[in-house]
Amino acid sequence: MINGVKAVDVQSLHIELGRDASRVHVLKGIDLAINQGEAVGLVGPSGSGKSTLLMAMAGLERAGSGKIIIADQDITTMSEDELAQFRGRQIGIVFQSFHLIETMTALENVAVPLELAGHNDPFTRARKELEAVGLKDRLSHYPSELSGGEQQRVAIARALAPDPTLLLADEPTGNLDATNGDMIVELLFTLKRERDMTMVLVTHDLRLAARCDRTIQLNSGKIVTKSDASS
Repeated sequence: MINGVKAVDVQSLHIELGRDASRVHVLKGIDLAINQGEAVGLVGPSGSGKSTLLMAMAGLERAGSGKIIIADQDITTMSEDELAQFRGRQIGIVFQSFHLIETMTALENVAVPLELAGHNDPFTRARKELEAVGLKDRLSHYPSELSGGEQQRVAIARALAPDPTLLLADEPTGNLDATNGDMIVELLFTLKRERDMTMVLVTHDLRLAARCDRTIQLNSGKIVTKSDASS
């Protein structure tokens, strides 16, 4: 259920990347509030800053100035260790290129991050999450033995295993064919609804964006439109 409680509050966010003559002002004073339980799509042309904004919400890109408040905590003031611990509790991240460890099975790819975070029963939890994304019979398979859609489902299980309140996804269907892409879209929105999570997606896929409660369009580092998906 979408309510008036803010899950994410980005205030006057500026980010510059690169050095000296190659330095680029990527985000230029972004203000954005996302409510708990909301699904928001970030859209815009390549280079518009949408992936940088998503990575800033994850604490993987540092703000030059401004604030990013998630779960009532300003992550821009956290140390790297504090950010890592915060991500482990509050944020799940899904990438376009899966980022699975090739020498680990599907079960190990989901369980090992939990184990490193100190979860008391990581393999039981990992098994449950893989079953939830339809991979009950693929637990012992390595990434090279899985299809692209199956690899992305492992990545989703890994992101959701810590039971985050916020799910961030960067082009989650970008490396998939249309059929597998549709399956991943359906899975993400089903899991979001079942777990009442907040979800922010970067996507070029207009069908995926249309499933969101709102779309935010960026261009040249600024928000140019905010709209309901139905508008």
